[in-house]
Amino acid sequence: MLSPYRVLDLTNERGLLCAQILGDLGADVIKIEPPGGSPARKIGPFFEDLPHPDRSLYFWAYNRNKRGVTLDITRAEGRDLLLRLVRGADLLVESQDPGYLAALGLGYQELREVNPRLIYVSISPFGQDGPKAGYAESDLVLMAAGGPLVLTGDEDRAPVRVSVPQAYLHACADAAVAALVALHERIGSGLGQHIDACAMQSVPLATQSGILAAPFEAEQGLRLAGGVKLGPIKVQLVWPAKDGWVSLTFLFGSGLGVFTKKLMHYLWEQGWCDEATRDKDWIAYGEMLLSGEEPLEEYERVKTIVSSFTAAHTKAELLRLSLEKGFLFAPVTTVEEVVHSEHLRARDYFQPLEHPELGRSFLYPGPFARFTQSPITYRRRPPTVGEHNREIYAGEMGLGEDELAALERKGII
Repeated sequence: MLSPYRVLDLTNERGLLCAQILGDLGADVIKIEPPGGSPARKIGPFFEDLPHPDRSLYFWAYNRNKRGVTLDITRAEGRDLLLRLVRGADLLVESQDPGYLAALGLGYQELREVNPRLIYVSISPFGQDGPKAGYAESDLVLMAAGGPLVLTGDEDRAPVRVSVPQAYLHACADAAVAALVALHERIGSGLGQHIDACAMQSVPLATQSGILAAPFEAEQGLRLAGGVKLGPIKVQLVWPAKDGWVSLTFLFGSGLGVFTKKLMHYLWEQGWCDEATRDKDWIAYGEMLLSGEEPLEEYERVKTIVSSFTAAHTKAELLRLSLEKGFLFAPVTTVEEVVHSEHLRARDYFQPLEHPELGRSFLYPGPFARFTQSPITYRRRPPTVGEHNREIYAGEMGLGEDELAALERKGII
């Protein structure tokens, strides 16, 4: 789909996913790293626990469908080579601190003079301007600044971070979509533009409707391990199973109360509750709790019944009941269970990619979408450090062997 377009990927560990999405869609992505490799290559875990720039699983995760070159853009000769690449590029993606590339003479204003059609994508923690633009950051800081952190953890202690960093993945996805929009706009205008993708502005959407609660002066959800707290009501969303955990939507109202009513009838049939519990008004139950008509202690008793029931069954048994009876159970799967999922296997989700430098192939997570006319293919495994220097600098840019050797000797490439 994007095969006519060339993308220069100057990102560090913050922005790798953006160009990978564009590469998956067919763009010719050139990953430009400093000599010795990107700092992202130092992030573990590593294949066979052997730290090495070409064995970082973190780097592998976000750099397929890219070619790779090394280039020291902080030096004049390296800058000149980058400008030559910019002349033939459609997009440039970077994730340095705001102002860093401009200080090198490689900001958007400078590069648009070289190539007016260039779409320049900047991914940063707090945006290119504003009072926080130069602030230090981490995923923990960004999730706190954007809102989602307030919902993670237990109610009786400080929030805790999500175990897998999320903020920049949100920003990268938003940046990739914005890049596609800018490409479409360029068809009419003939000109590129600067895209400012800010992680702090991307993550608030992960609060679900919570981001709208404050401006509408609505009840705001509070963190509760395995659920959410709405005022005094502790809504449980994750329940124990015999072999792990399940998600159960045990809620009320005209939309979801019918499922709760059906579940409670089944629990009565199986001897888990009495008739009085079975026959509660599960449609109006939420309103009854808020008004005080139904004591919170009684709601907690009901949750104990449901929890005892789920804990007596395996995840597979509860899923089977959902399919047979129309309940709202869903297993909380482990990573290993995802890898061995029959459903994902039937959809050919995991794709093998050969790593000839290691003499074997590895399964990579599959395409983010399936296209009937132009399916996503994994054409390249992540590049080794400087793997395509000769192919690009000599084969495409016409540098001679002596020039390449001199650049290597000087540490430019």
